[in-house]
Amino acid sequence: MRDLPPTATLRAFEVATRHATFTSASEELHITQSAVSHQLKNLEDTWGLQLFQRGKTLSLTPAGAALAPIVREFFMNLEATLAELRAQKGRVRLKVSTTYSFALKWLLPRLPSLARQHPEILVTLETTDKAIHFSSAEPDVAIRFGQGHYPALHSEFMFREQIFPVASPDLLNRYGAPHEPAELLRYPLLTRDGADLVPKWALWFQQVGVSISTLKESVRFADTNMTIEAALLGQGIALARSGHVESEISDGSLVRLFNVPLPSPVAYYFVCPKGTESQPHIISFRNWLLAESGKAQQSYQ
Repeated sequence: MRDLPPTATLRAFEVATRHATFTSASEELHITQSAVSHQLKNLEDTWGLQLFQRGKTLSLTPAGAALAPIVREFFMNLEATLAELRAQKGRVRLKVSTTYSFALKWLLPRLPSLARQHPEILVTLETTDKAIHFSSAEPDVAIRFGQGHYPALHSEFMFREQIFPVASPDLLNRYGAPHEPAELLRYPLLTRDGADLVPKWALWFQQVGVSISTLKESVRFADTNMTIEAALLGQGIALARSGHVESEISDGSLVRLFNVPLPSPVAYYFVCPKGTESQPHIISFRNWLLAESGKAQQSYQ
């Protein structure tokens, strides 16, 4: 750090590396040609390196060529960071945690609405399937999927999804559209490995009054998004939660099979440390989130 020259001197060097003469560099810097020459001579003395070959035109020495991109990147990063900080001036950062699948399929498409209503809130979105304990390094608020038992936290019910089978039009063209729930047993069924929170085919078939012993499984997936993607590719029928296939049902890339009501046994909840729910930016985010959740709940019924 002892060899770090003033910023103005570094700026003179960066500008001079892009010009053929000190005169043209001085015009960009709005100082005299002699001032540019003097600053660069001082820089060479400070570093003990010759940076330019001087003649009718300037050219960089090997040392100057090695240092030029480093100095240029420094100024680019500085300018970009300053611009970002100025743009964020007066905004409040809110760290929000949720699961990856929920963030991708439900929350992300709705975030532009939050930005329009509350431009003062700058959301940082983090995704994890792990429990959040709200230590100093963890998010401010979270959206969790479960039974709603969060005794140490402030929690509010958001919405409960419906569970139903979905298939691509391509698969239905190949296999034919099923007319009765029991007919699904002859189709390749996409299943999820994992926790009890995952929608289960056994539960759906029980709801429609079909007894099963074994399923004609296609592939088991460890991730909700892969299961939906496989259904989009026509690889089988997926058992989906309504909030994860909104856009696909809307644009026709997936078709809901059988209008059988089956509410998910688990729901989404807004949670945060007790006492923080009264902070103004958390109130704004929570109110927006619960309003969006209310619309979703009505559409899923």
